[in-house]
Amino acid sequence: MIGMLAMGLIALVIVNFQGGETEFEPIDRQYSTDDPQFLRSLGVMLGPPIVAGNRFDALQNGDQIFPAMLEAIGNAKRTICFETYIYWSGDIGQRFAQAFAQRARAGVKVHVLLDWVGSSKIDDSLIDMMRAAGVEVRYYHPLRWYQLGRINNRTHRKLLIVDGRVGFTGGVGIAQEWTGSGQDPAHWRDSHFRVEGPVTAQMQAVFMDNWIKTTGRVLHGEDYFPDLQAVGTGAAQVFSSSADGGSDSMQQMYLLSIVAASRSIDLAMAYFVPDQVSRAALVAALRRGVRLRIIVPGPHMDAEAVRQSSRGLWGELLRAGAIIAEYQPTMYHCKVMIVDQLLVSVGSTNFDDRSFKLNDEANLNIYDAEFAHQQTVIFEQDLEKSRPVTLQKWENRPILEKAREGLAALLQPVL
Repeated sequence: MIGMLAMGLIALVIVNFQGGETEFEPIDRQYSTDDPQFLRSLGVMLGPPIVAGNRFDALQNGDQIFPAMLEAIGNAKRTICFETYIYWSGDIGQRFAQAFAQRARAGVKVHVLLDWVGSSKIDDSLIDMMRAAGVEVRYYHPLRWYQLGRINNRTHRKLLIVDGRVGFTGGVGIAQEWTGSGQDPAHWRDSHFRVEGPVTAQMQAVFMDNWIKTTGRVLHGEDYFPDLQAVGTGAAQVFSSSADGGSDSMQQMYLLSIVAASRSIDLAMAYFVPDQVSRAALVAALRRGVRLRIIVPGPHMDAEAVRQSSRGLWGELLRAGAIIAEYQPTMYHCKVMIVDQLLVSVGSTNFDDRSFKLNDEANLNIYDAEFAHQQTVIFEQDLEKSRPVTLQKWENRPILEKAREGLAALLQPVL
């Protein structure tokens, strides 16, 4: 009986790692990013409409990110909606819990959605404090015997929406690792983004998707979806995916952008473990003259198996001319794609099967040349702090290192 139960649990784990709805075939190139069809494809075929009139602020590391988020929370008048994968304890966890509780006591409707796995380290005292103040705290996909089939489907989204008017997304979790300025291995390098304008309603709608799944309750009305007027000139959309439906749409967005690229692709990726179709698309871009630069974590990495798997897959990219560089000062947790100095895609999505097929993810896609230029400057500043990996260096690494990375690369679909 015990043996049968163990086999059943193993089978469940295997099924849970088999995310995604479709095995993609290579996408043929029919247009470039300069062609209006590119925006039509991303805004009509795949995602919500691209809307104009938005303003964006790029924030780097905790010293910029957390004060901006806490200020927005402190200024909330009606509603706060917050969803994250990681919420741990420590000083920053305490500060956010106190900020949520303070606004709830002031009559603001505060909704906090935490991933059950990613936020397992949070102190119960913080949850109790928030709930006592009137904050509605819920967990996404908590472990229950009748829900084992979805144990590996986590919400990896990082969303904060205040009064339905101001939104934040990016890579940071609520933990001490994200505090500071990325100055040493104890303080990670990451990016987050503040947005105002009509696209904020799309971010709110993405939050509502998982809130409804978790609670069965629809939050609506002007408190959550106010009339949003243009506050800037930037065009954007909030792109989301979920294993419960549309799990492959995020990878489609990445692939269509890569296939349409004519000049440049810059990838800043905490976890870069591309599957065969993605690697083929990147190699094809290189062969038609597109410059490909990739920044990944270096010696300071929170998931060594992922780093080894990634390194084991670099050969064909390096041979085709890709620039791959490992960030040196600390853990590199950014998730940014810049294509042709036009599209900047930022948010929670990593370049791996877990993000493309298993997790619930959300990205803010910004179509603005000036913003893309600003992000390229930041990318190149990070590149200066990174160590390039040449093809010769990659091919000449020690035999045992090759063996470990080659074996890890075989695990690419489940990392």
